[in-house]
Amino acid sequence: MNNQDLIEKWYLEMWNEWKTDIFPEILVPEITFRGSLGQEKKGYNGLNEYMDYIKSAFPDFHNEIELIITEKNQSFAKLKYSGTHKGEIFGCKPTNRKIEYYGTAVFTFENEKIKDVWVLGDIFGLMKQLE
Repeated sequence: MNNQDLIEKWYLEMWNEWKTDIFPEILVPEITFRGSLGQEKKGYNGLNEYMDYIKSAFPDFHNEIELIITEKNQSFAKLKYSGTHKGEIFGCKPTNRKIEYYGTAVFTFENEKIKDVWVLGDIFGLMKQLE
């Protein structure tokens, strides 16, 4: 799989369909993940915890890839996130509102798998929608 294929599986299968069983296929076991919601996680268990956190707040969380740029062992992705606010996040009780915000991610690859992901989302834009 090339970098773009791995990123597409990361978002379209792992995140959009909550498929954690594909971790070994696309991720190194010691993956590091820095999410824009202020958390850093390591390994499959840490990433699974973060996904559960997002899923509890936005059960229908959806990622739309708008752009992928690759150079050597790194790729940049521009994304649009959306979902329905059904659970508490940032101390905000569920509003049942549809949310939409943008973000970027930088991926680092090793041995044809994802080794590190650093995400920066428009948290201010998200928070404005939760008020």
